[in-house]
Amino acid sequence: MRKALLAFGGNALIRPEEDGLQKDQLENAKESAEMVINLLSQGLQPVIVHGNGPQVGNILIQQEEAGNRVPSYTMDVCGAQTQGSMGYLLQRSIENMLKLRKLPQRCVTVLTEVVCDARDPGFQHPSKPVGPFYEAFRGRALRDEKEWVMKEDSGRGWRRLVPSPKPLEIVQIDAIRTMVEKDYVVLACGGGGIPVIKDPSGYYVGVEAVIDKDLTSALLGHELGCEVFIILTGVEKVAVDFGKPTQRNLDRITVAEARQYMEEGQFPPGSMGPKIQAAINYVEGGGEEVLITTAEALLTGKLEEIGTRIVSD
Repeated sequence: MRKALLAFGGNALIRPEEDGLQKDQLENAKESAEMVINLLSQGLQPVIVHGNGPQVGNILIQQEEAGNRVPSYTMDVCGAQTQGSMGYLLQRSIENMLKLRKLPQRCVTVLTEVVCDARDPGFQHPSKPVGPFYEAFRGRALRDEKEWVMKEDSGRGWRRLVPSPKPLEIVQIDAIRTMVEKDYVVLACGGGGIPVIKDPSGYYVGVEAVIDKDLTSALLGHELGCEVFIILTGVEKVAVDFGKPTQRNLDRITVAEARQYMEEGQFPPGSMGPKIQAAINYVEGGGEEVLITTAEALLTGKLEEIGTRIVSD
C-alpha cells in the first residue's frame, strides 16, 4: 500500500467560529477519521501530523489565568500536552471509524521529539506569536520579568514571540517506522514535534520554541518514504494574485515554478509561504509529489481530481 503523509492544522479540531469545547473537538475529529477512511479506500496508508496552535494557545491562557496558583510549563511541555490530548481525540475517532467500517487497520499516537540546532538563527530572532493578547502594561511586565520577546500585534494587544527553528531529526523515527510497517495509521510529530536540542554530551534538552508542522511533515515523509505529501489548508487550490481580479488557480506546478512565485511574493510568509516551502523541500528531497487542498475536497474527492500538485522539474 502506498503511504500518504497527511498534515492539517490545529483548527481541524478547534474551528475559528467555535468555543473549542471538548464535545466540539470530538465531533470535528470525526471528520479527520473520515479523511483517513477515504485515503484507505484509495489504496493509501495515512501517516498523520496535526497542528496545535489553538490548543497551545488555550493552555497558555489557562496558565496566565491561574499563574498565581499553579506553576506554569515551558513551551516544550505544552507541546507534549497537546500531542497527548489531541492524539487521544483523533486516535479514538479513527479507531471507532475503522471498527465501524470493518477495516483491519489500527491507530496509534507516538509522542514525538524533534531535534533542532541550538545555533539555529530562529533562536536569535523569535518570530512565532503564541498565547493570549495582553494589555500594553502586562506585555511590558512579562518582557521584563520573564525576558520574553513581546510585540504589539495589529492593535489587538501584545503577544509573546518564540523561536521557530528548523527540524533536523525525529527522535522516535524507528518506532514510527515500525508501526507504519505493521499497517497502523500513525499520528506523530503533533504540532511539529516537541522541540529539543542536544547538549554537549548528546543528551536531549527541551527548548522554548515552536517547530513548523509542515516542515516537520516533509522531514517525516522523507524518512518513511511516503509517495505523496498532503497539506490541508483553507483553499482548495493554490492561487497566484490571490484576492485580485487577476487571481488564477493552479492545478499543477513544478518546484522551479513554485520558487519563482515565492520570489515574486505570491505566497506570503504568514499564509501559504511555509506550505509551499515545505512542498519544495519535500520534492527536492526525493518525494514524488505534494498535494495542497482542503479537508472538504479530501473528504469527498479522488486525489487525482482535487487540489494543487507540486512536482519535480
